[in-house]
This record gives sequence, C-alpha cells and structure tokens, in this order.
Amino acid sequence: MALPNAAEIIHQADLEPLSTFRLPARAAELVCIQSRRQLAALPDKPGTELILGGGSNTLFVDDFPGRIVLNQMRGVHSRCAGEEVLVTAAAGENWHALVRRCLSAGLYGIENLIMIPGSVGAAPMQNIGAYGMELADVFESLSAYDRESRELVTLGREDCGFGYRDSRFKSTDRGRFVICDVTLRLSRTFTPQTGYASLAGELKRTGIDRPGARQLAAAVMRLRRHRLPDPGRLANAGSFFKNPIVDADVAERLLAAHPELPHWPMADGRHKLAAAWMIERLGWKGRTIGRVGVYQHHALVLVNHGGASAAELLELVAAVTESVAQQFGLALEPEPMMVGGVEK
Repeated sequence: MALPNAAEIIHQADLEPLSTFRLPARAAELVCIQSRRQLAALPDKPGTELILGGGSNTLFVDDFPGRIVLNQMRGVHSRCAGEEVLVTAAAGENWHALVRRCLSAGLYGIENLIMIPGSVGAAPMQNIGAYGMELADVFESLSAYDRESRELVTLGREDCGFGYRDSRFKSTDRGRFVICDVTLRLSRTFTPQTGYASLAGELKRTGIDRPGARQLAAAVMRLRRHRLPDPGRLANAGSFFKNPIVDADVAERLLAAHPELPHWPMADGRHKLAAAWMIERLGWKGRTIGRVGVYQHHALVLVNHGGASAAELLELVAAVTESVAQQFGLALEPEPMMVGGVEK
C-alpha cells in the first residue's frame, strides 16, 4: 500500500536482516521513512509501534504485532560556532561513517566512539559510549517528531535525560519521539582522550606517547576488532550487559571480597563495576547454550553462531544473570532493547 510522499508499507516483513543479532521474527507492518514529510504523513496506527535504525541495539525475541518504522533519513551538514563546528547528521546516517567523515574533515571530539555500530539516530537513545567518553560529552541538540503533539521539536542536552547507556527516549518517553537529526559540537583542535586504561595500554604498546586523531582512532579500532566480533560475520548486538553502578558501600563490600574487580569511581560517589570481569570469573566466557554463546574474546558480548532461536538467547541471558546474582548479589541489565516476551 503506497503512502503519501512515496512511503511504502510492507506487510509481514522479515525482521531477521534488520537486527544485527539476526533472530527469526516478523512484523505485521514495516514502513521505510526517508523524509520528515513522509513521517508527518504517516497515518496513526492504534497499538504497538516501534522506531528502528541500524538494528544493532534491538533484539526481536518474538514476532512484532504492530508497525515498525525504519528510519532511513539521510544528510550531513555543518556550520561554524566560534572556535567550534556544529555538525548535524540525519538519523539514518551510519554512525561509524559519520565519525570517519568528521576525522577526514579535521573535526574532532568523537574519535573514541569510532566503529560503534548503528545509526546516528540511535546514538542519543542509548547515549553511546566507549573508551572514556560518551555521546553526551559532545551533544548539542536534536530535532525529533513528537508523536503526541504531532510537531517537530528541538531538544537540547538537558532535555534528553542522558544517563549511563540511557536517555528519556529509551526510558520515560520511549516511543514518543522519532529522532530526525542530531547535532554535535566538535572542534578543529584535537585534544586526545586517553584516560581509559585499555586505550592507554594499546597506545603504549605501539610506542605512541602523543597520538594524533587518526592514531587514536586506529588504536580504538584495533581494540574493538579484537574484543568485538564483526556482526556481518558473527551475529551479535555488541556489549550485551551494562556495567553495574552501585553505591559506595556496596562497592566497598565487593572489593573487599574481590580486590581485583575492576571499578571506576563516579562523580556522584557511586562506583561502576566491570560486568565482563564477573561473567568471565564465573566461567562463562566462550560457553554456549544451543546456538548462542558468550564470545570467546569478550565476556560482555553474546553471539549467534548461526540459526539461533530467541528461546536459546533468553536461556543464556537468564543463566548468566542468575549466576552473577548468586555470586555477587548484583542484577545485570541488558544493554540492547529486547522486543518481545521480556521487554521492559
């Protein structure tokens, strides 16, 4: 069925190729949106609706009974803002390609976030982060279509409710906004962010004391290639579990029992603990249940070895989280959005 402005509805759409974990699932309707006009012209759909970008942070653990809107808006432009440059990218642009484009243009600030899979529109939803920085550090604003008021709105950093791998778009206002574009505040002056231990270690290993922007980005890519499998070759959704953030007294108790547990003090007095260390410590690294498993090079990553079912994934998730809860008294939370029987 054709929609105004050439948008198209696909019925009983196959969702497996639209998620990097590639579980079998179908959607009652799939609509590909390439412009704001198409989005505004989209008729209301009573019931369930989901916005999808690159599919790297969404797992379908069941068929989807409603409409999925696939955001394919494109375009990148920039404008000067004093000593800085504001770069605006449409939500359907590929995030990794945007980082590379900015590097080539001599615009700096997101080098540590290179090679993160997914679309630009998904970046603020997840408040993506890696190697000592997160999107909120360079975020200026975004424009989004508010489906409640049916108008285009602009939201600044304080409006987005950014948290650790979280935002209002993923939690309190999930499903309300369709992100159209994202604006980042970048600099023409490169200031390396090398405080993250594994990144500092990789630079030291290669004998680089004062990295340039491309050297820093290359070091991040080497780390990611070693620790994270290419979803085009081995289906996965990147880091599957969030690192637990706990109060100081909880951290003190756990560190007394496990002094080698990696941890990072936070500005509010709480501590972030390394979920990967706990999962590996319990012997899960490299183990499988059916056709899913914990990646052999990184215990935070769950992988689909081919033809896996949602039931196998959910069994593995439950087994890992129960194991961590029993040993450490912590409840691990999935980082990807799981759409279906266990959706939160």
